[in-house]
Amino acid sequence: MNVDEFVQARVLPELHPVIAMNTRTDAGDCPGSNRGNKLWKPVYKGRKIFAVISPTKKDITFSFTHGGEFEDKYGLLRGKGKLAKHVKIKNLQSVNKDSLHYYIRQDLEYDAK
Repeated sequence: MNVDEFVQARVLPELHPVIAMNTRTDAGDCPGSNRGNKLWKPVYKGRKIFAVISPTKKDITFSFTHGGEFEDKYGLLRGKGKLAKHVKIKNLQSVNKDSLHYYIRQDLEYDAK
């Protein structure tokens, strides 16, 4: 199952625009990232997987592999782990595009090390 098939099958229709928004913008704003599909979830990867998209019944969770090491000027990262952190998105209107790109760029920097 590719990413688009996954989104159609597993993501609530009202959340499709959230995935589409991030997919359209990540490549241009965050060179070096690629979409893939691992563990039945869409992922973003450079040398390694650095972000995972996990849909739930209420939202979409963007998990960042190195989120615990990020500068978090937006204060949106959540999670109890020391390394991975996440951002939950409930709808397109609640997306802070700048923050997502900011986090993806930071994870790409860690991935390049």
